Amino acid sequence: MSLSTHVLDAAKGLPAEGVAVRLDRRDDGGGWTTLAEARTDADGRIREWGVPPREGVHRLTFDTAGLSGFYPEVTVAFTIDDPGRHYHVPLLISPFAYSTYRGS
Repeated sequence: MSLSTHVLDAAKGLPAEGVAVRLDRRDDGGGWTTLAEARTDADGRIREWGVPPREGVHRLTFDTAGLSGFYPEVTVAFTIDDPGRHYHVPLLISPFAYSTYRGS
């Protein structure tokens, strides 16, 4: 199982380099445990987290303060249900909107 993300600055039409992203997993008590932290590369990507996420609910929290004055951070929660698959969670951000989807 692997997990990647990609941040695109939709206002500039370019990858967002240097964005801090935190990966958390929901624990059995309903709280969150931080698994890893990383920054996007020159292509706006994080390809490797250094920890293999397992089944369950996870979230990525993106520090978007430099990309949007309205959204200082964006959190995307998602479920990993098949540890044998690759999960890609991209974020497209602009000053007043963002979107995400289940990538490949």
